[in-house]
Parts: sequence; structure tokens; C-alpha cells
Amino acid sequence: MNRLIIASLLLLAACHRSTAFHPQQKNIIETVYASGKIVADSEYTVYALSAGTVIKKFIKEGDTVKRGQVLYVIKYDVSSAKLDAAKSAYLEAEENLSDKSRILTDLKLAMENAEAKFANDSLLYARRNRLWQQGIGTQNDVDNAYTVYITSLNQKKSSEEKYFSTKNDLHVSLANAKSQLAGAKNDLDNYFVRSDNDGQVYQAFKEIGEAVKINDPIAVLGKSSDRIIRLAVDQQDIDKIKSGQEVLLRTDITGNKIYHGAIERIYPMMNESDQTFRVDALFTDSTHQPYTHSSVEANIIIKKKNNVLTVPRLAMVADDSVLIRENGKSKTIAVRTGIRTLDEVEIIGGLTSSSEVLMPQQK
Repeated sequence: MNRLIIASLLLLAACHRSTAFHPQQKNIIETVYASGKIVADSEYTVYALSAGTVIKKFIKEGDTVKRGQVLYVIKYDVSSAKLDAAKSAYLEAEENLSDKSRILTDLKLAMENAEAKFANDSLLYARRNRLWQQGIGTQNDVDNAYTVYITSLNQKKSSEEKYFSTKNDLHVSLANAKSQLAGAKNDLDNYFVRSDNDGQVYQAFKEIGEAVKINDPIAVLGKSSDRIIRLAVDQQDIDKIKSGQEVLLRTDITGNKIYHGAIERIYPMMNESDQTFRVDALFTDSTHQPYTHSSVEANIIIKKKNNVLTVPRLAMVADDSVLIRENGKSKTIAVRTGIRTLDEVEIIGGLTSSSEVLMPQQK
């Protein structure tokens, strides 16, 4: 028991003395820490564009799908009825402009009859006018023929205007019917949830019989093999990040196993909620990553230097000074530093490998 007390007192006394050491030559690496997750390349969520009930499901997690492939079908009875009505309206509008159109045929006959009557009445008026100039007939005959001529002319113009106006209206009706048909087809197609690209199904959210609202997530898809390391880098470190920098990371799934990657893309907009920037990296080793949305911790390598003079980071007094022993006395001197890691600091000037550095007492 007494030995334990003595050992404890010696240890306590040692803690109050400054520990001396010499700077060491080491390889040093400056890194930036980032956290994030692994996602599938081109990962996207498919959303419902119409509300209803799921009546068919064609996928499950892990399935490979093609672009345009139907994933789900939502009940579409009402939309189907609207499409049938739009088809009927379009066919009717199309027929009204065809050679078999009853509307245009009647108007065309009326126009042709008016033209024939006008031609006849104009000849009659001209004849009456010539005879009157020759002293044959009466002025009343000429006036009556002129009245009939003018009436026929107006009827001819009226029938022509009615024909071409109706034809123009029918063109407008056909265009509207075509637009409504396209809209009805689009509405109906919204009940068939499709894949936007070739890829793999990573998650399917809905089952047959479940209700679906507009903009409900239906499934998560992405490329089947390629993976992206999506990282969040603190705003204070983002200026240090460059494309191509090496990334060392480990995942929650694989524990301490280290994977290698490289910075692929830096996004310029900051996420205001956590004051970070999105940075994407790609794996550079050949190990296939079968899982997605696994959490990762990463170190982005900013600088590497070999065989440089270093001291422990805890030895620094403030940011630019260290405590040394010289001629039996301790004093604080300024030093020039380079790369800093969580544990060590590169010393560029102010110390040599023979310098006797004191570790400050830790409070």
C-alpha cells in the first residue's frame, strides 16, 4: 500500500516538471478532415407526378432497369376516360376539316350556288343596261336588274366569308383538340412511373395498394457500379481543396480498412445550415463498393513533405513559439512553421535537431 502511495506521489511530481525532447526528422502530411457518405453515380429520386393508388409494381431493390422502363403503375381510371374523350374530340375536329366534312361541304355548296347566281345576275344586269342604252326597255328594268346584281354580289361575299371563317375556326378547333389530346396523354402517362436512365434500383418506397400523393418519392435509382464519395468540407478549409488531391477514407461498414480516392468536383455554393461545401471524390482503388449511403470519414491530403524537422503540436506556445532549454535555463523563442497536422508541426526555422525543447505543462 505504501509503495502505491509513493509511486503516485512520484508520478504527480513528474507531471509538474517540463519534459525535454529533441525535434525529429519525419515525413509529414497536411490533411483536411471531411465527413460524408457514399452514393451511387447519377443517383436520383423518382417522384410521383399524379395522385392515386399503386396497382402494379415491377421492381425490387437491386434490379437493373433501362431508361423509360415502367417501375410502378398508379390507378388511372379518370385520366383514361379523359383521354378517350380527348381522342373523340380530336377525331371529330379532324373529320370536320377533311374532304368528307359535312359542315364545309354545305358551306362550299352554298358558296358555289351564290357564285353561280351572281354570275347569272351580273350578265342579266349588263344585258339590261346595254338594251337601255339602245333605247330598249325601261329604266325600271335596269334598276331592278342592278338591285338583283348587288344582292347576289353581297350573298356571294357573305357565303365566301362564312366558308373561310368556318374553315379557320375548324383549324383552331383541331389545334385545340390536338393540344387537349396531348395533355390527356401526358396526364395518363404520369400514372406510369418510369426510369429516367439506365441503372439500378437502390430503394423502392411503395407497395401495391398504397396511396400516393403528387411529389411523393417512389424510388431511388443510380448507376449500377460507379460510386461517388460525397463529402462536406468546412468553409474554413475549402480554399485548400483542389481537384485531383488524394483522399484517404474509411467507412462505417468496413471499419478501419483504408480506401483511396481523388477529388473530382468542388461545388461553389455553401450549405448555410452547417457552413460546409460539397466536395465529390471518386475511388481510385479497384475495390468494388456494393453499398450506398454508408457514412465515411475522410482525410484529404493537401501537402506532403519527406524528412522534415518536426515537433509535437502540444509543444507549441501560441502559434509561433516554443519553450527551449539553453545553458541550463528555459526560454521562449519564435519559430517559423510549415505544415501542421493534428499531432505535429513542421519547423522551418528557429530550431535544429539538437535543440532541447520543453513540453509546456498542460493545465
